[in-house]
Amino acid sequence: MLQIKNLAVQYKNELPMIKDFNLSVEEGEIISIVGESGSGKTTVIRAIMGALSREGKISSGDILFYNQSLLGKSREEWQKLRGTEISMIFQDCGSTLNPIRKIGSQYVEYIRMHTKMSKKEAWDKAVSMLDKMKLADSENIMNSYPHQLSGGMRQRVGIAMVMTFNAKLLLADEPTSALDVTTQAQIVREMMALRDNFGTSIIMITHNLGVAAYMSDKIVVMQQGKVVDMGTRDEVINYPSSDYTKKLLAAVPEMEGESFV
Repeated sequence: MLQIKNLAVQYKNELPMIKDFNLSVEEGEIISIVGESGSGKTTVIRAIMGALSREGKISSGDILFYNQSLLGKSREEWQKLRGTEISMIFQDCGSTLNPIRKIGSQYVEYIRMHTKMSKKEAWDKAVSMLDKMKLADSENIMNSYPHQLSGGMRQRVGIAMVMTFNAKLLLADEPTSALDVTTQAQIVREMMALRDNFGTSIIMITHNLGVAAYMSDKIVVMQQGKVVDMGTRDEVINYPSSDYTKKLLAAVPEMEGESFV
């Protein structure tokens, strides 16, 4: 489904931030990319999404989605892809909500941008998605302004919007980092349900090796813009090849001698 070939990304005229990055993603596969801050994890998925900052550019390599290159696509082509074929959950996607418009107005507009639903159909679809995120009294939330919701509730609204169209590829940048443990578990279950029910492929950025070990088929470990470990979950967790991965695993908390991964 997705192939990243020898990807290099640089900012301004500096040396490449990402060097020779390769990854193949199958339909229904969940891949976690882990590593320290600044290792290039988010840059990789922003490159896939065509959402690098103005200073960033892909200097070499290619990204293929169903054998078609994503590089050089026009704004119109990206508008058709984003939100329907490829969606992205940002680390604090709740903060992208317009503070002076009610949730319902924004959500309905988002749905109708991509479909021919009536306002009533779009409203009902939005309420259904908020229910799936375990948000109490979805109708009231639709009639609320963002500032009237907690940070965790805004994040769940943002995630619900991203998941609306059951995209074929979901990119998730630390989607649960701002949430309490109970809500984190709910979001992880919803993401895994997307894979199980619709065959959605997921690439997730996370600092949490426990989450990566729980939900991933493959794990990619990055350091300083390079891949230092890659393999199935069991290969990376039980037989890490790099010293850096071994240090990450050693830092995972234990309880009564049992590791959380």
